[in-house]
Amino acid sequence: MTLPAEPATLRGAGLTRTYGTRSGAVAAVRGIDLAVREGEALGLVGPSGSGKSTLLSLLLGVERPDRGAVLFDGSPLTGRQQIRRVRQAVQYIPQDPASSLDPRRSVERQLREPLRRFRIPGDHASLVLEALEKVGLGADHLGRRAHELSGGQAQRVAIARALVTRPRLLLADEAVSGLDLPLRHQVLELLKEQHVRGGLGLLFISHDLAAVRFLCDRALVLDHGRVVEEGPAERLLETPRHPTTQELVDAVPRLSV
Repeated sequence: MTLPAEPATLRGAGLTRTYGTRSGAVAAVRGIDLAVREGEALGLVGPSGSGKSTLLSLLLGVERPDRGAVLFDGSPLTGRQQIRRVRQAVQYIPQDPASSLDPRRSVERQLREPLRRFRIPGDHASLVLEALEKVGLGADHLGRRAHELSGGQAQRVAIARALVTRPRLLLADEAVSGLDLPLRHQVLELLKEQHVRGGLGLLFISHDLAAVRFLCDRALVLDHGRVVEEGPAERLLETPRHPTTQELVDAVPRLSV
């Protein structure tokens, strides 16, 4: 992949990550280049074991690459200060929102926590309510705990928690994979609204090309730790060129979004 010349919010350059196992070394990510530009929605698609989760860990600074670099606004993601700054500006939406919510804390406390951790200035009560309203929830949800939320509400709270710090980029990891079709469509619409109306950059990680086509401008297809195909999301779904892309297309009903 040729990286675009214009500035990118988040960039991975030549990322490689290998793990040692009993049977030998396993290369989870092999020399991947990618760039998420300001306000862009980029899909990262691939089957299980393709390297999506490892690549996400590298981009978030949870793991360090064996080779290559992660850059945010052109600066390498190296020291603790840079990682802290990126984690405020680049927020993560987990695959299983219910398990990511602290069962002991109310929704309000869960949304206040990143504001406190990153020392966000302003009226935290107002920022929490603003984030909830962005995802279609209101003040009546502030006192609820995880067990009092439906699956869809828990997903919306997880998105609100990611939005509360007013980030520039969201990394969404299989954010709709466990939802039924109506709820799945609602969450995709919600993410698209934040991207289109709010100008929020988005890296949407999935195995579902139909969801990626609905949400993303362009997409990369991963297999065995490499980018095997890239291009406009619409084109990848309509005219796949690589066997892995074709398998992903065949696995997804066309009307799933």
